[in-house]
Amino acid sequence: MIIRELIVVEGRDDIRAVSQAVEATIVATHGYGFGKKLIDQLKHAVANQGVIIFTDPDYMGNEIRKRLDKAVPGCRHAFLAKDEAYKKGNVGIENAKPEDIVKALKAARATEQATEALYSMEDMRRWGLRESPNADKRRLALSKALNIGYGNAKQWLKRINSFAISRDELENALEKLDEKE
Repeated sequence: MIIRELIVVEGRDDIRAVSQAVEATIVATHGYGFGKKLIDQLKHAVANQGVIIFTDPDYMGNEIRKRLDKAVPGCRHAFLAKDEAYKKGNVGIENAKPEDIVKALKAARATEQATEALYSMEDMRRWGLRESPNADKRRLALSKALNIGYGNAKQWLKRINSFAISRDELENALEKLDEKE
């Protein structure tokens, strides 16, 4: 599969794993300490070919993703679940199967600058995604179904609003989850 957008990962091993799954131009941040040169490269790429941020599903990967998203608006985001990127105590894109990488990249989502939030904490509570005994498991399952990455209730609410996930898409995913439970 060929991907036109520039893909941003964290390190050399991630580049190798993504290269085995797709044909694309891939750059690495080499951790959190990336600088102006990378930001300028990404700003140019967003304007010309698009950018997909594809960081590890861990704390540092999320911090890198947030920093890049703030510095370079207009990027799309691809996510892997932790269990898809886990191997021998290590969580990272480099551990993922090529088919999981392809699936994540195909499902990449753009952030939207919404003027008004589509969803509230009350919605989260009503759906059993907050303040319920299995809220974390429900968020994890929905994160996989919607391919938006896992987060606590506040982070998850921010993601479904910033990715402008439609009410139909969210309710369909909730129905499927309820059928499984």
